[in-house]
Amino acid sequence: MASQPDSPWYASGLVFECLQCGRCCAGPEEGYVWVNETDMAAIAAFLAVSAEQVMSSYVRSVRGQYSLKERPGSRDCLFLVADDTAGRCAIYPVRPMQCRTWPFWACNLSDPNAWSQAARRCGGINRGKLFSREQIEAKRDATKV
Repeated sequence: MASQPDSPWYASGLVFECLQCGRCCAGPEEGYVWVNETDMAAIAAFLAVSAEQVMSSYVRSVRGQYSLKERPGSRDCLFLVADDTAGRCAIYPVRPMQCRTWPFWACNLSDPNAWSQAARRCGGINRGKLFSREQIEAKRDATKV
């Protein structure tokens, strides 16, 4: 019988609730928000514009892939809209897969310290809904981040 691999540190689950604060969308240290054709089509439909307009206005090509553009200077995502409290995503219902899977990215799941580091920036980590190991890994595996 093959031995079972060790359980990951998050085997009993992790807690997260998106507060829609926009901190994960704000620069300056953020990077790329990778989008694919499915993401771009959903954004186009949501904004009631053509796919071509999404490509020309909101997307840039980076090393053969596509990423949402950022505001010069701040490096905030173009879809981050400032409001009285912090910010919100103007396309939240159709946000890209990368955004939908936050904070369950491999880099944040590598060890408890990485999770704690992410929690310093994101107030939704360690509050809200309990995600099972299976749910966490499905989200982790759905994105490249």
